[in-house]
Amino acid sequence: MHILIVKLSALGDIIHALPVLDYLRQAAPGVEIDWVVEEQNRAILAGHPLIRNVISINTRTWRKSPFSADTRREVGAIVRRLRSASYDVVFDLQGNIKSGIIAALTGVPKRYGFDRDGVRESLNLLFTNHRVPLGPGDHHISNRSLKIVSSVFGGDYTSYTVTSHIETTPEDDQAARELLRTTTGDMHVLFHTGTTWETKKWSAEGWLELGRLVLDRFPAAGILFSWGNEQERYEAEKLAAELGNRAFLLPRLRLKSFCALLKKVDLAVGGDTGPIHIAAAVGTPTVSFYRSTDARRNGPLGPRHITLQSSMPCTRCLERSCPDDKNCRLSIRTADMLEAIVSIIAPERGSA
Repeated sequence: MHILIVKLSALGDIIHALPVLDYLRQAAPGVEIDWVVEEQNRAILAGHPLIRNVISINTRTWRKSPFSADTRREVGAIVRRLRSASYDVVFDLQGNIKSGIIAALTGVPKRYGFDRDGVRESLNLLFTNHRVPLGPGDHHISNRSLKIVSSVFGGDYTSYTVTSHIETTPEDDQAARELLRTTTGDMHVLFHTGTTWETKKWSAEGWLELGRLVLDRFPAAGILFSWGNEQERYEAEKLAAELGNRAFLLPRLRLKSFCALLKKVDLAVGGDTGPIHIAAAVGTPTVSFYRSTDARRNGPLGPRHITLQSSMPCTRCLERSCPDDKNCRLSIRTADMLEAIVSIIAPERGSA
């Protein structure tokens, strides 16, 4: 069986879809899987042992110059490649217009996607011909993808134990070990303070108080601050400087190098953001908080992951800006974050 998965972006959503690969390995032994993804997210899938081909596209560039010769040539090459592959099934796990068009361009008769209640953009329904309804048990974003894929194989994914995997090279793993040697302590807690939405962030005061409490509670710990852009770097650098010589600002890292580092830290802490989902995918425990988004839908699953939802009555609003943003940030209590951290680290470290 030859399958195409269409899941283009964003990084966190792609990571949430990774369990479908392990599901397919178990449900359809010998299956061959290709995956279409936006070029900027290609690295997260590169080298995955269950993916035969990672097919990258660049719709951002195409939209800027839709009628240019380069765009026509690139789109034509992608269409020819997709049609020549003779897929048996296409799974559109994105549910928007863009992913639907790509699924339809394959010419494959069996194109599975979300039904009217599950799609992100209703016009996606024009491009799929097997639309899978979601039930109450499919609320989590990973389960949504599993429901679509499992519909071809009996529809029950809950009887399978599935995991995620992100491939890193021995060189990446060695570089991560060497980087950790430049820090102090034999326990490493990673703080990722940034994210794309203001309504997903916490306050600098909260991060600073939590950092001090963690360092006081765990004398062997060091805190690593990761960042994704210059503004995040500036904010993380200030926090690290305030916390002193047991806090470290990480250098700029390639995505796979960052994945290798996340495999080796003891805990990752942050909001609803890509690094937290990467950490969970590579097997690292996480503590994460959720304000405008839904922890039950987006949060890492499993006993080594703890999620905290804002207590505001308007939580899970999905708004990117809010006039009551300050109080919403304050609703994530430092004491609750510390309790979650201790409940994960203490048993593994033999500390009360």
